[in-house]
Amino acid sequence: MNKKNKLMTLLSLLTAGTASIALMNKWVQLSAVQKNLMDEPDPLCYKWRLGNIHYTKSGSGRPLLLIHDLNASSSGYEYHLLTDKLSRRYMVYTLDLLGCGRSEKPNFTYTSYLFVQLICDFIKSEIGRRTDLIVSGASSPFVIMACNHSPELFGRLMLINPDSFDKCMQVPGKHAKFLKLLLDLPIIGTLLYQITTSHAMIEKCFQEQYFYNPYCARPAYIDHYYESAYLGDSPKAIFSSLECRYTNCNIRNALKKIDNSIYIVGGSEEPEINKTIREYQSLNSAIESSVITKTRHLPQLETPEKLLELIHIFFA
Repeated sequence: MNKKNKLMTLLSLLTAGTASIALMNKWVQLSAVQKNLMDEPDPLCYKWRLGNIHYTKSGSGRPLLLIHDLNASSSGYEYHLLTDKLSRRYMVYTLDLLGCGRSEKPNFTYTSYLFVQLICDFIKSEIGRRTDLIVSGASSPFVIMACNHSPELFGRLMLINPDSFDKCMQVPGKHAKFLKLLLDLPIIGTLLYQITTSHAMIEKCFQEQYFYNPYCARPAYIDHYYESAYLGDSPKAIFSSLECRYTNCNIRNALKKIDNSIYIVGGSEEPEINKTIREYQSLNSAIESSVITKTRHLPQLETPEKLLELIHIFFA
């Protein structure tokens, strides 16, 4: 076989391999959402300037906004065990942040400032008055920054397992642009995303990171998170921004300045949660805290009744 024929054979194999990966990627995305677990009969939509935002609204009384953790599979679903009971006392709003869950997922770089603007704009447009908030995990810095930016919009704040200062301050490294370029590739990047957000990987996260008791991780929770990761036109859009740390921000100065009532709820088995609470309190001595025993990153799913007790006490 001459060099020309060898080259043609190699190109044919590469083309066939690329096409096979592309077809597999498409099949995975379609199969992940076929159960329609995240569908709602009467969804609400906030038409934000950068994309449509899915949210829910129920109950009556003082407004309470619930903001989920930030990762590729997260959504407002993480609060579904609390909303009915909370709506008996409050006007409860849950939203899916841009790039997450049922909200639109535009294909661009996501930053902390984008989410700060989204939270402020949502309260102004859809709620229209001072609002109490419950926020989870990696989304906590956005609420701190938003509160410092527009204090007139925010009432009391409850932070569930917020990120440590060290994690918040991790900035994009020197290889961030190359990594993001790789992750944004339509075929290879999608394959890497699907490996990271496979059903097995999400199940592993629940058992090793989200829950203290792995047997409490119901299949329905894992299925909802899995479907959430594949909804929308560009389901992996936010993934590269998170991996490259474009959503991180330094919240030290903002935390010092705000004078809102702040309550931190930690899971007793969340790594270094007590250290994180002390860090926050060292900058703002008015911060109160509690630790829920035998729970980890998502007490709103693992021990909702215990969390509900703390919510009622703090927001009474």
